[in-house]
Amino acid sequence: MNSISPRVLEQLAPHGVLSAGVYLGNILLVTGRSSSGEPTGISPDICRAIAKRLGVEINLMGFNTQVEVVEAVASGRCGISLLGSDPARAQKVTFTPAYVELEATYLVPAHSPITDLSQVDQPGIRIASFYKSAYDLWLQRNLKHASLVHADSVKASNELFVSEKLEALAGLKTGLVSVSRDIPGSRILDGQFTGIQQAIAIQKSHLESIEFLNACVAEFIRSGLVADLISKYQVQGLSVAKLPQTTSEGR
Repeated sequence: MNSISPRVLEQLAPHGVLSAGVYLGNILLVTGRSSSGEPTGISPDICRAIAKRLGVEINLMGFNTQVEVVEAVASGRCGISLLGSDPARAQKVTFTPAYVELEATYLVPAHSPITDLSQVDQPGIRIASFYKSAYDLWLQRNLKHASLVHADSVKASNELFVSEKLEALAGLKTGLVSVSRDIPGSRILDGQFTGIQQAIAIQKSHLESIEFLNACVAEFIRSGLVADLISKYQVQGLSVAKLPQTTSEGR
């Protein structure tokens, strides 16, 4: 990667510190906290790698909702934020290509006649879903017949699925595996209804930094860093994103 331009440093780390926002609710990408209280996991380590490229210190900021993560970077509170890329969110921020992809699918209860993903989007099917999660935004855009029953957290959507005896529960595959252990006879449908693209978000006006971060993502994938992090944290249910076809080098 080429030398970093002063403009990129001004946009991302104006005081010599990169403030990076991460969504704490994604347990695949943020797996815990260090002894000092900083978030740990794949996303925090990607932030650290970007700070290292910039030659600056890192200030990791954890947020409990994805709306907060988007607003943090849109408002300039954070130089970058890491979360699921989605067209609705892209109205406020610009995303790099993805560095990892998460599998989103459905859990169905015992004795459900649903055996295939294609059978879910039918009249009368009610799906429990975490409101405004990346997979929920996708479902809002793409479902034609089934209806969404929203909850304000992943845990609440799991509970809603059981208490209301809904026909399906939407979620990330790894999370659904855990849920299924507590619901006798429940089944996770094979395949995925979408892949959640996890990417880096930045203010729309920061064009030079967008080019720099696009190049970072390509390099992190090409060098094996992303694959190494998945192995380091022993995370299942996600994969390294495909290398972007075209990238621009940081200036």
